[in-house]
Amino acid sequence: MKLHLSISETANLFGISVRTLRYYDEIGILKPARVSAAGYRYYDDMAIERLQQIIFYRELEFSLKEIATMLCRPDYDKTDALQKHRALLLLKRRHLDELISLVEDTLGGVEMKEQKITAADIDAVKKQYAAEAAQRWGKTAAYKESQEKYASYGKAEKVAMAEEAGEIFSAFAGYRDVDPADRNVQALVKKWQDHITKYHYACTKEILAGLGQMYTADERFTKSIDAYGDGTAQLISEAIAVYCASK
Repeated sequence: MKLHLSISETANLFGISVRTLRYYDEIGILKPARVSAAGYRYYDDMAIERLQQIIFYRELEFSLKEIATMLCRPDYDKTDALQKHRALLLLKRRHLDELISLVEDTLGGVEMKEQKITAADIDAVKKQYAAEAAQRWGKTAAYKESQEKYASYGKAEKVAMAEEAGEIFSAFAGYRDVDPADRNVQALVKKWQDHITKYHYACTKEILAGLGQMYTADERFTKSIDAYGDGTAQLISEAIAVYCASK
């Protein structure tokens, strides 16, 4: 379906001001699809799609200058950005649903259920997405170091890296019916954290917490991990939450 929204309709759709859209037009980061003879701006599918990406990266606290640079890169992956934006919105919806359930429990005088998704969890995912974007599109020192590190691996080392990751996920799959706080499961979380640090980047508990949330919030991660057994991604996510909550 082809959209052709006025500037006010576009602003209302995304909960931003008309003034913001005018400013985006002025600095060139988001141009309307057309401007009428009377000066009215209209936005089509492509403009709306670009605006979605801008809003996503603004939520991750990138400056407009940084966003403009990322969006103009020839190797920029808009599908990846939109998929991550969707995953973040779904995580927020789960959090909102749990808050609504909490209020209903309070009104009904029943025992309140433990919240699985917190504001801190959402913040952790946002930080992880921001770190990935900065490394991938921002030409940061960390990204350069990560690229150089991977480029230095020989074929045998890359195979060993993939095999080790597969062994860890297979081991997790074997504990799908076990408490995520079980010491063996927790030992696997530590092993996975060490694997990421060894082959990719320094995996702090904050980064690991964000990854844990993405394993269930982002369907691409879930599908890939659950190839080792349905429920594996859920177990790893819950186990990481326990691990990162410990001192």
